[in-house]
Formats: sequence, structure tokens, C-alpha cells
Amino acid sequence: MKTFLGRANPTTGALDWVEESEEYDYHQEIARSCYADMLHDHDRNEKYYQGIRAAVARVKARGEKVIVLDIGTGTGLLSMMALTAGADFCYAVEVFKPMAEAAQCIVGKNGFSDKIKIINKHSTEVTVGPDGDMQTRANVLVTELFDTELIGEGALPSYEHAHHNLVQEGCEAVPHRATVYAQLVESELLWSWAQLQPVEVEGVQLVPPPAVGCCAGSHSVCDIQLSQVPPHSFTPLSPLCTMFSVDFSKPVSSASQSHSSQFAAQATGRAQVVLSWWDIDMDPAGTIVCTMAPSWTYPQPKTAPWRDHWMQSVYFLPVESRLVQGEDLSLTVCHDDYSLWYSLQTHRQRDTESDSPPRRPCCTCQAHLVWSRPRFGELNDSQRTESYVSALRSVVKADSVCLGVSDGSLLPVFAHMLGAKKVFSLENSRMSKQVIEQVLEANSMKGGVQLLEIKPDQLTSSDLGEQISVLMGEPYFSTSLLPWHSLSFWYCRTALAGLLQPGATVLPCSATLHMVAVEFQDLWRIRAPCGTCEGFDVTPMDEMIQRSLDFRESREAEPHPLWEYPCRALTQPRAVMTFDFTQCVPQQPVTTRGSLPFTRTGLGHGVALWMEYQLTDDITVSMGLTGPISEQGGCEWSRHRKQGVYFFGSPWESAGDGRSSVSYSFSFQPSSGDIKMEFTAEAL
Repeated sequence: MKTFLGRANPTTGALDWVEESEEYDYHQEIARSCYADMLHDHDRNEKYYQGIRAAVARVKARGEKVIVLDIGTGTGLLSMMALTAGADFCYAVEVFKPMAEAAQCIVGKNGFSDKIKIINKHSTEVTVGPDGDMQTRANVLVTELFDTELIGEGALPSYEHAHHNLVQEGCEAVPHRATVYAQLVESELLWSWAQLQPVEVEGVQLVPPPAVGCCAGSHSVCDIQLSQVPPHSFTPLSPLCTMFSVDFSKPVSSASQSHSSQFAAQATGRAQVVLSWWDIDMDPAGTIVCTMAPSWTYPQPKTAPWRDHWMQSVYFLPVESRLVQGEDLSLTVCHDDYSLWYSLQTHRQRDTESDSPPRRPCCTCQAHLVWSRPRFGELNDSQRTESYVSALRSVVKADSVCLGVSDGSLLPVFAHMLGAKKVFSLENSRMSKQVIEQVLEANSMKGGVQLLEIKPDQLTSSDLGEQISVLMGEPYFSTSLLPWHSLSFWYCRTALAGLLQPGATVLPCSATLHMVAVEFQDLWRIRAPCGTCEGFDVTPMDEMIQRSLDFRESREAEPHPLWEYPCRALTQPRAVMTFDFTQCVPQQPVTTRGSLPFTRTGLGHGVALWMEYQLTDDITVSMGLTGPISEQGGCEWSRHRKQGVYFFGSPWESAGDGRSSVSYSFSFQPSSGDIKMEFTAEAL
């Protein structure tokens, strides 16, 4: 059965009605999941196996039958480990139906069908009794319910329910406990993701609105690969603090709680950011530990296990505080049943403030709802800002009538500061409009930019009063996922063609799509088949993922912030398509083909794709590579935008002698704004 779905097109801006199979949603869920990443996480799997063996042995030593409850079984891997370790029976709970079906198949393939019962329910719906899902309560509880924030997938309510309803008192639990750690730091890099910084234009400082500066910001966690944030980019102001632990072998509460750690400031500086991660002890003695600590905490960073399903967390304090070395401080973490937040108190504040725990941060200025954290970083990038200001300076004149087309952009404000006669800005939402209004008011420029909450194709000459001489965009659109979705600017420019003066300046004047074939250090794991995992055959899982990829995803690129995922270039980068913004969007598809020789040895896992924008003849801004590729193939990527990654079906081996190449074909489809692409390996 098929159904029609209305879907906003991120490039054209139109509402497309698309015919989809009723199975599309779960195919997409499986294709974009991290199941493969977890199966490739040998450190995690090995520690779980060790913890399960030890737990089963402890129960057997008491002379009891070992009944295991495995919540969130996924592939059934942990249940099969328990049976192999000597458990008598396992109840494996999995709420996602396609996953439960895959687990049933995997369990059967490995010969455990008679000892593992797959229950396709949420654990809170599981019943116990003669007619229930479980005949008896379990005495071993095995779970993998964690996310980067530890509790974000509802681990606490699930444990709370399990202890009350599904497991025996005094049960063994794997993992046995989890511990959350935090470190207070000063970091100009990370803080730039949370607060708008002043900008200087033509000797005049553009300051952020007061409401933005005193706003606590978004409460959601910022989860990143903290190993890729170099230690020189932050200053520790505290020791690594143990914030709290949860013992999973005892009844767990999902009620809101707070925990504090006292310490003396290690350095003088500005308290801005909390770095946090957790580890899990698989046994009561804490001898089997799986840690999420970033690689720079290891004596030998290269030995740190890589994983993408669990990363590290960055929390931004509600306010920046100036500290003096030796000052007594208290760092507090609060949590409800799904999330954590942090606050900092000085000794003086602790004496005067109430005992009630700090409230969850909440954005009151709207800027943190309009601008994502990478977007804050982009707006605060002084080098990038100077590129745009320099480009605008070369085209904005005293008689210029400027129109800005980007979401929540400061370019129209810059154009006003550069002396344009009139400046208009099209805003995609009331909230975005209000944020820019705050910026103008804070800098005594109210009315300097006319903010229009009108779609480009609905704008008329009566809205402007005169024709546009400068059409400008970064371009940035909050709905963009893939790099070329920002071609939405081209569609806006086309819709506005009748409102442009003859010979009007369009900035940027063009865009180019670039590609480079790469070998990923680790990211390849999220798409690589596993085959066997810790001795168990999980090929049905590989097959299920491949079927879902073949449904559509394998023919598409996917967005990734490549600064978090190191890779080596195996070819030279190449501009493969150019889009001329001085002209309207063409009516017919635009196609290009070619081949790119492999010039370095390695395994080609896929192609990285990004856009570069030509602001003027001599100023270009890259949304991908930010510098030349090193001799060894090292790449430095923009932190502000995600790049596109097209994974090959299987790795391509490169001898690096130029005798083999990646053959490519790109086709831009004007009707949809999509870019279809194909890649093949070719021997020269």
C-alpha cells in the first residue's frame, strides 16, 4: 500500500506531494540507525560479555536457575551472550517491530530459539505470570538503554518499572552501575556556540541584544565527538568531578534529583562550559569498566575506543562567571527522567541562595530557538564575517537598495552599517524577524532594515517601493540538511527576477559543488556490515540494514559534520558543478561526468561533498574544506555546516599510483532541486 505525503522541499521551498510506501518510515529509521556502529564497538561488546559471564556465575554460585531479562535487546546479542555464559532462559524485550523480527531471526540462526523469547513490547507493558509474557521474574537484568546523556532514552523510568514489576529483589544487573563525570572549563571555541559575540564593521561595534546575553539558552544537550576538540582550545577550571552514580541492581527512581561537587578553582578564568561523560561498571567491584572518556584523557589517545552511538556532552552554563584561582565553588547537576543540566555557585552564592535546585535552562530571548549551536559558531566566526563584509563593501553604494534572503542573517544589518540607501530582509518566521529586530534595537538601528515576513514568490514591487540593486544571501536556511539544499537561494533569486534592477548585483554570484574521495578513520563503521559479533552470526541484521538502504538511502548522500570524523583524502578535491546565481534556475537538468584519479594509498569508503560560494570575483567562502589538504591527505573541515557523505557499497582499495579512479556522474534536477549522483571504481 502507498500513501501521499506532503513534504517541504528544503531546496525549492515548495510543498511536494510524494508517493511513499507505508514501510518508508521504518526503512528510513533502520537505514539511518547506529546499529552497525554498536555491533562494531568491540570494547562495549567485550565488556558486556565479561559482565554477563560474571553475573551468571554469581547467580549459579547461589544455586539458583539463571533467568535473564534483556531490555532493549536489539539484535539479541546480549541474550545470546547470557545463554552462552550458562543462563537457563532469557526474555528479550524489543519495542521496534522490525528489530524484534531481526532478533528472532538471529536468535534462531545461532540455535537459541528454545531458550530466548523475543517480546515485541515496551518493557513497561510486559506482564509476568502464568498467562503473561514472562513466566517468572528474572534474577539477572541486562540492558542497553543509554544515550550520550546516559538517561536520554528513558533508562530511569524503564529501570524503575523493571525493579517494581519484572525482576527479583537483589537481582544482578549488567551494567551494575553508571557514574557521571563533569569538568568546568573556559573555552572561546565552545562558548561561541552559545552566545552571540560583538562584531566590528567599519569601526562600529555591533553588540548582541541584552536579552540574548543574559539568556540561559537552550536546555538540550550538545552531544559531540569531544575527542576532536583539542585540549588547547579550552582551559580546565576544575578537576574532573564525580557528579553522581546510579546502582542498577537496586530500585531506581526516575524522580528529579540534584547532586553537587565542591572544589577550588584550578585557574583564574571565565566559567562557561561543562564537559561531561559517563562510564559503566559491568560488575559490583568495578573491575570491568566501559568508559566514554574522550581520547585526550588516555595516556595513549590512539588506544581510545571509537563509538558514535555514545559520545560526550557539552553543557553551557546559564551565565558566564569570572573566577579566581583557589575560589571555593560548587558545581550542581540536576536531572529529571530524561535530561541533565548544570549550574555553578560560588561560596558566597551558596550562602545567600535558597536550597531549591536550579531550574532547567530555558531560552527567553528566542535567539537560541532561531539559531542552532553551529549557527551561533558561524555568526561568531570573525574571519568569515570579514569575508562577507569585504564583499558587501565592494558592492554596496550610497544609492543601493539591498534585499537579504537567508534565515536570521546579519548581512542586511551589515549592509545598513555600510551605508546602503535602503535595506530589506525576508525572514522565514515571526521568531526570526523578532530576533533581528532585537539586534537592530540594541544597536540603535531600529528601522534601518525593513524586515518582511513574506515568501519570495509573494513579494511585490509595492512591498519595496523601488527595484533591488543588491540581492544578498550567505546563503543559510534552517531547513537545509545537505550542502546543496542552500541552492534554495537560487530559487529565491529566480522568484525575485522581476524585482531586480537591470545589472543588479547578486551576492554570492555563484556556487560550486566540490567532491573528494576519502578514507574514514572510523565513520565507515556506521555503514559497514558486521557478519559475526563476538562469535555470533548477525548477518540477518546486516541484510535488514542493506534492504533498508536499498529502499532509497544507498542512492543518496547523508549529512555529517566531518570535523568530528577524521578522514584522509585519497584524491585531489575537485569542483564538479557550478551554479550561476546571476542567471535564473534552468528549466532542464544539468549533468556532468568525469573521473578523479586516486593519488594516495588507502581504502576509499566514500565521497565527501560540500559547497563553496563565490561572493565576488576574489572572495570565496567554503562550507567544507577550510584549507589545503596535507601531503598525507589530512583534511580540515568547517565546523559550521554539515558536509555530504556518499558511502560506497563496499570499500575501494587505492594503490595511490593514479592508475585507478573514481568515476562520477552528477545531475541537478531543477524541478526538485535535488542532485542525483553515481560513483563507480575505474581502472585506467
